[in-house]
Amino acid sequence: MASVSDPRFFELGDFTLQSGVILRDAKLAYATYGTLNADASNAIINPTAYGGTHTDNEWMIAPDMALDPARWFVVCPNMFGNGLSTSPTSAHVMQRDAAFPNITVYDNVFAQERLLAHLGVRDVALAVGFSMGAQQAFHWGAAFPERVRRIAAICGSARTAEHNIVFLDGIHAALTADAAFAGGAYTLPPALGLSAVGRVWAAWGLSQTWYREELWRERGFASREAFVRAWYVDGFSASDANNLLAMLWTWRNADVGALERYGNDTGRALAAITATTLALPCLTDLYFPPEDNALEVAQMPNAKLRTIPSVWGHSAGGNSNSVDSMFVNVAVAALLAQDV
Repeated sequence: MASVSDPRFFELGDFTLQSGVILRDAKLAYATYGTLNADASNAIINPTAYGGTHTDNEWMIAPDMALDPARWFVVCPNMFGNGLSTSPTSAHVMQRDAAFPNITVYDNVFAQERLLAHLGVRDVALAVGFSMGAQQAFHWGAAFPERVRRIAAICGSARTAEHNIVFLDGIHAALTADAAFAGGAYTLPPALGLSAVGRVWAAWGLSQTWYREELWRERGFASREAFVRAWYVDGFSASDANNLLAMLWTWRNADVGALERYGNDTGRALAAITATTLALPCLTDLYFPPEDNALEVAQMPNAKLRTIPSVWGHSAGGNSNSVDSMFVNVAVAALLAQDV
């Protein structure tokens, strides 16, 4: 998990969720980069991924990169549950820890829309994100089709697929099986459960080929075990279990069709997304394979698919290596160059 520096906080107050439950004293942590232009036409929304923060998005927000802050006004809101925005660890005392309510991707998007209004933004030049950030980008396009001009979905889907749900249920089972979890009422971290989550994640975040070719050696590790512990086990062991589960529920239940106007019809919601859309799956992603994106793109009126040709699996879209990062950056820059 990345270190966190200088987030700002937008006070939402008592925020009504899709479920009808009120998230009390809700807050969005966020960061902005660049300046909103005179006609407010250069705004980009760049939400965070599972377990990530706004700092994880900064690699593409730099001079001469796709999201150059000299040209674009980039807003990076932190997802509910990530430990910065309202989360089980920071919620109102009556909703803390295991009492934290279930939050949908649309709940995040509607909160973010209020943040953008506060910042003087109405129309979005680009909704872009990696993994769960990509899910939020798709949901932005379905929630506000008349206001989102472009979407770049990097290694993420508009709806969480069945195989993805099986993986997520396994993560949930591994974490909650630790007796120390105590139904979410733990006083000490459920260390065995958190370690197990890291072990499971290590098998899914990268491809079979990546491990077969022992590419962990290129990262300076002497063994597969040393890599898995450093990249996955240690990171998840430092996380809060209830926060992880809150974001997990959001991921598991992601579906652009889950809006009243679409009547839980995913295809209807996809057809309503008029933004010029680029889906960027990785060839070897085990969470969000290209086949899932292809099915979604086929139901959208103005969407294309471009596959990242990498053995880095899901990690290819998360700035894990320079080759894949530049592939993604060039693709997003080309999308932004289109006059839409």
